[in-house]
Amino acid sequence: MMGPAHSLSGAAAWLGVGAAAAAADHAMPWPVLVAGALICAGAALAPDLDHKAATISRAFGPISRGLCEVIDKISHSVYKATRKAGDPRRSGGHRTLTHTWVWAVLIGAGASALAMVGGRWAVLGILFVHMVLAVEGLLWRAARVSSDVLVWLLGAASAWILADVLHKPGNGSDWLFGAPGQEYLWLGLPIILGALVHDIGDALTVSGCPILWPIPIGRKRWYPIGPPKAMRFRAGSWVELKVLMPVFMLLGGMGGLAALGVI
Repeated sequence: MMGPAHSLSGAAAWLGVGAAAAAADHAMPWPVLVAGALICAGAALAPDLDHKAATISRAFGPISRGLCEVIDKISHSVYKATRKAGDPRRSGGHRTLTHTWVWAVLIGAGASALAMVGGRWAVLGILFVHMVLAVEGLLWRAARVSSDVLVWLLGAASAWILADVLHKPGNGSDWLFGAPGQEYLWLGLPIILGALVHDIGDALTVSGCPILWPIPIGRKRWYPIGPPKAMRFRAGSWVELKVLMPVFMLLGGMGGLAALGVI
């Protein structure tokens, strides 16, 4: 799928988690709901860091472009080292390592650990990266005609405001994990969810997605999971733009209202 659809699906997924948490009598404070939805929207773009034309690879200028090249080479190396006889030869690493459940869990766990160890400044950094990506994904029309600096400033302002709100007692820094020293441990959850939602979205497209790696399926370790080919669509097609994106917006709105106890 394309960036806007990935981001919308990520935000909708976290709002759905908020609705489920409210139904389970463990409702999210509204700052957690908002911050989590935006983080998840940004994280839903992150697996494409292995593709030089992707939104995330352009979002932070030379830094993200350089990181993209490194991730692509690492992904390709892992693919070559772990492929089975049925896996085709590849010349690049797109839709390999960063499109697996292993990557999603590692990135989310790393963010949680960084937030707990690094404190407020680490939280600000995590929020900044994901707010910039959320702007790029959710406000993509405006972001494309704006300068990178404006997008970074909006991301920085959003991150600063959210960090300040979350830090206040009762606003969710200790949501779900309340033991001393576990503040912001939950920050990894929307990152994991965003990455997995991205993978599921890509699995619906023509190429499929090797989400289950390294679990072998038949003669392949990088098996492209997906529905029957007749049900798949091409990225950017009318199915994505005219059907899936409106559905994501509707489901996200309903999930947000349920999470807040409005419905």
